[in-house]
Amino acid sequence: QVQVSESGGGSVQAGGSLRLSCEASRPQIPIANYCMGWWRQVPGKEREGVATFDGHGTIAYADSVKGRFTISRNNAKKMLYLEMNNLKPEDSATYFCAAELASYCPRVTSSGAGMDAWGNGTLVTVTS
Repeated sequence: QVQVSESGGGSVQAGGSLRLSCEASRPQIPIANYCMGWWRQVPGKEREGVATFDGHGTIAYADSVKGRFTISRNNAKKMLYLEMNNLKPEDSATYFCAAELASYCPRVTSSGAGMDAWGNGTLVTVTS
């Protein structure tokens, strides 16, 4: 079964940028056929979708990050990325990468509960 692992989190001042990376391993079929996406969670709150990228090339963003975050993927390298610009304190969270063997992704507004694989998360802290 596919496994994913995130990296790239850290602490940054408001207005700064970070790039998260997610490496997929052991996909059952080429990773291009997987839905992949980013979710985030703050302690005590529900997990929320940030951005998704399905196997057809369709991208979706949460309203809160539109215009600031960019999701991209390199299927040859089995990598998913999240470029985060103009970060705000409210973006502080643990960010999780997830993958699902499906042509289409769940709604980005969902908690992603149906995704097949989750990473351990990478912490992003934005200070004001």
